[in-house]
Amino acid sequence: MMKLNWKRGVAGILAALALIPGAQAAGGRVALNGTSLSAQEAWIENGVSYMTLAAFSRETGRTLSWDGKQAVLEGENLSLTAAPGAIYILSNDRALYVSEGVRVVNGRTIFSLRLLAQVTGGKLSWNASTGTAHLDTRGTVPAQASYDEEDLYWMSRIISAESRGEPLLGQVAVGNVVLNRVADKEFPNTVKEVIFDDKYAIQFEPVENGTVYQEPTASAVLAAKMSLEGADVIGPALYFYAPKLSPVNWINQNRPFHMTIGCHDFHL
Repeated sequence: MMKLNWKRGVAGILAALALIPGAQAAGGRVALNGTSLSAQEAWIENGVSYMTLAAFSRETGRTLSWDGKQAVLEGENLSLTAAPGAIYILSNDRALYVSEGVRVVNGRTIFSLRLLAQVTGGKLSWNASTGTAHLDTRGTVPAQASYDEEDLYWMSRIISAESRGEPLLGQVAVGNVVLNRVADKEFPNTVKEVIFDDKYAIQFEPVENGTVYQEPTASAVLAAKMSLEGADVIGPALYFYAPKLSPVNWINQNRPFHMTIGCHDFHL
């Protein structure tokens, strides 16, 4: 049976992130572990609080380096890499979604406080009287991946078989569909059971043709980790298909269209 740690973990993170309201305005202050940071090291932009990794590493006693392709942060139970422009970071082998892409400002890699809270398990707060966003990581231990290995095994294989060659975002979307079905009462409640569901008919072609058993690509494993960590790129969609391969089928005739990513159309 699938462990539900990933569901509880994502719910806890979302609850913590809600502590900072959308009323933040540009020009506010940012503090880390009780220390106010300069405007060059941390700022609030369009209601989102940002901090340079350099400031974060210094204030938390970690080391920051550049390996030629990405920023590398090490120390205090945390190993993190972030490549400019990537839509994910790796943190203790967790693959965490960065919707706006990893940003570099004036040669410095920056993270939102929300992402740093997700990485560290830190607490976010907002002081309205001083206009200060505060991240407190004192006493926290950065998390390791908590999802079931069986979920990762099958999720990476169905993503690889269904969306090999698709952009990473499209591969994550396939994982989202699987998890949306896990959460929907009309479908089985584990990743493996959803993939092999044949209540009305075999749901996924790779199950029928056997490609689901093939070794997954590296990008499919990455997409599986991202989806299991809570990355949501397609909302409540429960179905997808490739119009170029199957222009008319049951999905587009019976389920509302939601959005297109890569070669796949996603339906509700």
